[in-house]
Amino acid sequence: MEPCAGLRVVSLIGYNEPMEFTKKRVVLFIFGALILLAVYAITRLTNLSALPIFTDEAIYIRWSQIGTQDANWRFISLTDGKQPMFTWIMMILLRFIHSDPLLVGRFTSVLSGIGTIIGIWAVGYSLFSSRVAWAASLLYLISPFTLLYDRLALYDSMVSMFSVWNLYLAVVLVSRLRLDTALLLGLFLGLGMLNKSSGFLSLYLLPFLLVLFDWKKDKLFIRLLRLFSLIVIAAFLSQIIYSVLRLSPFFHIVGQKDNVFLFSVREWLTQPFRFLVGNLRGMFDWLRSYLSLPVFITVFAPLFFITPKWRERMLLYIWGGAPFVALATVGKVLYPRFILFMTIPLFIIAADAIVRMWDRIKSPLLRLIFILMLAVPSMITSFMIIVDPWNAPLPFSDRSQYLEDWPSGWGIPQVVSFLRNEASLHHISVYTDGTFGLLPYSLEIYLVSNPNVNIVGIWPLPDSLPPQVLDAAIKEPTYLVLNQKQTPPLGWNLTLVGEYKKGRRTGQYMRLYKVELPFPSVL
Repeated sequence: MEPCAGLRVVSLIGYNEPMEFTKKRVVLFIFGALILLAVYAITRLTNLSALPIFTDEAIYIRWSQIGTQDANWRFISLTDGKQPMFTWIMMILLRFIHSDPLLVGRFTSVLSGIGTIIGIWAVGYSLFSSRVAWAASLLYLISPFTLLYDRLALYDSMVSMFSVWNLYLAVVLVSRLRLDTALLLGLFLGLGMLNKSSGFLSLYLLPFLLVLFDWKKDKLFIRLLRLFSLIVIAAFLSQIIYSVLRLSPFFHIVGQKDNVFLFSVREWLTQPFRFLVGNLRGMFDWLRSYLSLPVFITVFAPLFFITPKWRERMLLYIWGGAPFVALATVGKVLYPRFILFMTIPLFIIAADAIVRMWDRIKSPLLRLIFILMLAVPSMITSFMIIVDPWNAPLPFSDRSQYLEDWPSGWGIPQVVSFLRNEASLHHISVYTDGTFGLLPYSLEIYLVSNPNVNIVGIWPLPDSLPPQVLDAAIKEPTYLVLNQKQTPPLGWNLTLVGEYKKGRRTGQYMRLYKVELPFPSVL
């Protein structure tokens, strides 16, 4: 069969030699891509609102709503030390999609996941082969780790997207040594930095491209100088893009926020490596849990065997492992989502190992058993996240945050529904135990535009009834929503309207009260 004229686009992927595609291969590629994207859409969009709104989701969505309505607040995320790229994308979507804001926020991550899975395919093909590219994409597709965060309105799915595309462009750069590639790399580096501080890690990892550098070709010094110059250009462009944030007077808060989660140099020097072992133990436990034990073993098995393409695997280990060790070394407050982008290169390593094992296994039955052993554990957990999240085997830290503790928004839909119905009858006031986070933002997301609802956050809640709450209760129906505080203030005269359990955990509820007028003697 004759090669298709002009179909050398995939050859631009860089590191591998160009490959002509026959018409049959093109048809199969398009068919495979459509199937992959269709399954991705089904797994990411089905029951997208099954998990309750998480406190950080409420913050980011509310920021995006404010930025959409007032251009002066497009950098609002910087007030809490968070870069704005994720909220900017959400602002755009909120202008065109007028459904549930939570679904719009989570759809932002769904779109980021599409970019990530395409980037994984590109890197897998660039470093290895099309078979490895497809296998890595499938591993991403069924992974409970990626599925969970592709379905939450958090920064981390977009962090993974920029990370994998920075890796891909870096691979192309070291192979082609082209200025246009360096400019694209600088652009993506800058956009990644505008999304989250971890985007800087891709810049810091660029010197490790020397692992792939061809040391045997002629004009070694000239080619090294050219690579160095192109990296400098990419780095310089990324910093120009990142400097956009300096337009905001809140830019300095980014560094302050980073110090909440990471030890500063001065802090680290006073106790170097004190938390390294404990952090590594916890992070490896998250990694093993989310990847599943069979895939986890497959990721690290190549370390014990000498096989071709060792330089390519070494780069992937470095790209995922160096940030992993760095975070374990300086991490002060850690969550599983912080290592999500570090797992992306590991999928490609595992895919390469799977393809090699597949070729060694000749029996169709053994091949089937091999694939089932690898895929079934991840598929079961992913299926439960979609249809039965409260029973899904998530790591304790994520289960606590998203399902069973105060950051989890169980009860928000019921509270919003009740308050919306009350507001259809008369003006109401709503007070919450919190001024930032799940409350009051999760209520404001749905009710702030309603002229009959006044939402006010209070923290800490005083034991006696505040004058402003008393005045509101005299004039109109007034309600109190408790989330962090599990017992109502003693000096408040409250009637319980409803309580909503946090997942399977006992003793943790969101409660809605109506504020009643105090006894006449108090008035």
